[in-house]
Amino acid sequence: MNPRQKQLLSDYLNGSAKLAEAVQGMTLEQLHSRPIKDKWTTMELVCHLADFEPVFADRMKRVIALEQPMLLGADENQFARHLAYQDRNITEEIALINLVRSQMARILNSIPEDFWLKTGVHSEKGPLSLENLLEKAVGHMDHHLPFIAEKRRAFPNK
Repeated sequence: MNPRQKQLLSDYLNGSAKLAEAVQGMTLEQLHSRPIKDKWTTMELVCHLADFEPVFADRMKRVIALEQPMLLGADENQFARHLAYQDRNITEEIALINLVRSQMARILNSIPEDFWLKTGVHSEKGPLSLENLLEKAVGHMDHHLPFIAEKRRAFPNK
């Protein structure tokens, strides 16, 4: 594993802790409130992250295990609309993310160096290497974390 891949893996493993820190101390009311009109609640955002964590892991596993596998895209709005985001438990969602990332990191630590170059074909984005997929998983979390901070700032009593 090269230094870039090691850093990505470290960032990947730290993602669930960063998410837990971002929501720490929020009340149920805050988790479920919509302080910014037409934006997801914090709970919806966390559920979105938890739902797509296994999707990212599945894509990486397919690339590792198969030759040029098809990687299906997914519509996050359909997930949010149909998967009971307001009825789920924040602790379970973060634990799921942590567990998936822990398992995937163990797998990524065990693969031969040349596997990082293996690719799959995403149904919407075309060819993606294993390294690209890990970058996307890390970037997905990093993309959404500022939205939680934005919601916190929008609460009347912060």
